[in-house]
Amino acid sequence: MQENKINCAEIKLVGLKKIRTNNDAEFNPQTAKIGAAIGKYFQGGYPNQIEYRVNPGKTFAVYFEYESDYKGEYSYFIGEEVSEFAKIAEGLEGYVIPVQSYNKYTTDAGAMPNVVINAWQKIWQMDDKNRNYQADFEVYDQRAQDPSNAIVDIYI
Repeated sequence: MQENKINCAEIKLVGLKKIRTNNDAEFNPQTAKIGAAIGKYFQGGYPNQIEYRVNPGKTFAVYFEYESDYKGEYSYFIGEEVSEFAKIAEGLEGYVIPVQSYNKYTTDAGAMPNVVINAWQKIWQMDDKNRNYQADFEVYDQRAQDPSNAIVDIYI
C-alpha cells in the first residue's frame, strides 16, 4: 500500500442519505449497513439521478461525524462529486468534504471488498494520534471497475 501526503480542496458530493454505523456492526452480516447502502446506490440507479456530475462513474465513500475514533459510531455517505447543489433528486442529499490535509493510501490490486477491508485494518494499526476524525473517504474510479482486481484510494 502506497502512502502520500496531500492537501485537498473542498469536494461537493451528492449521494444517498447518510447512515449511522460502526465497525463492529459492519463485521457482522446481520447488522452491516454499508454493503446494503452500496447495493441500493448502484442497483437503484442513483448515480444517473445526480445533476451536475463532475466525473461520472467516480464514486466517493465518506466516513464522518465520528463519535470518537474508528471504534465508535460514524456516518457513512456514498455519492459523486458535483459542481453545484442546485438540483438534488428525492432520496439523495448533499455533503461537503472539507478542505483538509490527508494521508492518501493507494491499495495494491485485489478482490473487492477484501482489498478495502485489508487496507483499513492496516490503517487502524498505525499510530493515529494525528488523525482528526473529521472526514475520511475512499475513491473508486476506473481502477476499481474490475471487482476481482480493484485499486482504491483511501484518504485519512
